[in-house]
Amino acid sequence: MIEQLIRSFLIIFLGILIGYLVQILVKKGKLKIGVSLVKVRKFLQKLAILFFVSIVFIGVYWAMDFHQLELLFFPLLGILNLILGGIIALLFAKSIHMNNKDTGSFFCCGFFSNVVSIGGLVCFLFLGEQGYALVPLYTLILRIAYYAIGFPIAKYYSIKETQNDKKVFNLKNILKDPFILVLFTSITIGLGLNASGLKRPAIYSSIIAIFVPTYTILLLISIGLSTKFDKVRNYLKESIIISGIKFLIVPALMVSIGYFMGYHQINDGLPLKVILILSSAPVAFHALIPPSQYGLNLDLANSCWIFTTLCLIIWVPLLFFLVNII
Repeated sequence: MIEQLIRSFLIIFLGILIGYLVQILVKKGKLKIGVSLVKVRKFLQKLAILFFVSIVFIGVYWAMDFHQLELLFFPLLGILNLILGGIIALLFAKSIHMNNKDTGSFFCCGFFSNVVSIGGLVCFLFLGEQGYALVPLYTLILRIAYYAIGFPIAKYYSIKETQNDKKVFNLKNILKDPFILVLFTSITIGLGLNASGLKRPAIYSSIIAIFVPTYTILLLISIGLSTKFDKVRNYLKESIIISGIKFLIVPALMVSIGYFMGYHQINDGLPLKVILILSSAPVAFHALIPPSQYGLNLDLANSCWIFTTLCLIIWVPLLFFLVNII
């Protein structure tokens, strides 16, 4: 048990620390890498998602058991997870009278959750491959929701006062996104192999055991390359509110829904444990992209992301305890 917690902390915080140290060394001129940190960050994210994650998804879907029809609702729960976080964030933003720029960023922090890299890693370390196998199902259409729901709403708050009639939803751009195409191709290949009846090679379990921590570290290093810790103190109240949404309100609602759907009675409650872990993921790095692209409050989003990620120091041990009593 202690080993699992230590591994979780080492992977999460070591990845961020490496990226942050590289950022500092480059800015001070003590490290020269020949390319911009932005290019390095984008390369690491593409390598992690387009290669490592896609290989993992193929293997997971190849061996997934679809006999339990109740689990077919898992993708819908994943979308509900995001929507609840976004709606609750908007309600809080209205209650504390945020302006449109801040509201847009605050919505992003409530909506975008680090379900795949952080949530998936914790599922893998706490519940093994059997638990991790439910992660791609829960996140099946999350990336589409990111671009079809999250980005347009964020853009709406960016142009709300000046261009209310401007179109903010672009289906063509969503379908052309390489991340969506590659991940859905991976899922399709995995499902095809699953349906073919061909048995997955035993070595694939070892590949997944290596690739899950690897892509997580790559993503976290990329995040560390652009992290700004000095801005957090300016948005402490907003960060605390977002933490309450991410770690208390949304998980309580999602676990209650999962329990009502009977997931506590399936496979010793494994689906409900996965819901608990994934619904309490911190703010995702994707929450920083719309504010950067649409001129929202990037410092607010960055601060909430850092704060909720640091909260994992307290939340992960508590999560480990909760998972073992479900």
